[in-house]
Amino acid sequence: MGAEAKNLEAISKAIDQHNGSCPFPAAEVRMNPFEVERLGWEEIRGLPIVPDPDLGTGRFRIVCSRDLDGAGLEETEAIATPVEVGAPEPVPVPVKPRD
Repeated sequence: MGAEAKNLEAISKAIDQHNGSCPFPAAEVRMNPFEVERLGWEEIRGLPIVPDPDLGTGRFRIVCSRDLDGAGLEETEAIATPVEVGAPEPVPVPVKPRD
C-alpha cells in the first residue's frame, strides 16, 4: 500500500472514530502544510483539509463541528513514519454523499 493510501486510510478511520463516539460530526481535517501540499488534497470525505503549521509532518487532527468557534479543539491524532515518495499523480478521493 502506498503512502497516499495509508494516509487516506488513517484519516478515514479517525473520521469514523470521531463520528462514532461524538454526537457532533467531524467538520474538518487539519494537517501540516507540507503534508497538505505534498498530497494535493483539498478535502477528504467531504471535509475540508486545512493547513495547520502547529502540527508536525505525519500528523493530522480531526476537528469537531461543535469546536469550530475555536473554544478548545477536540482532536484525534495519528502519528505516522515519514515516507520519501516521488511526486504522485492526483488520485480522486471518493466523496460519500451526506444524508
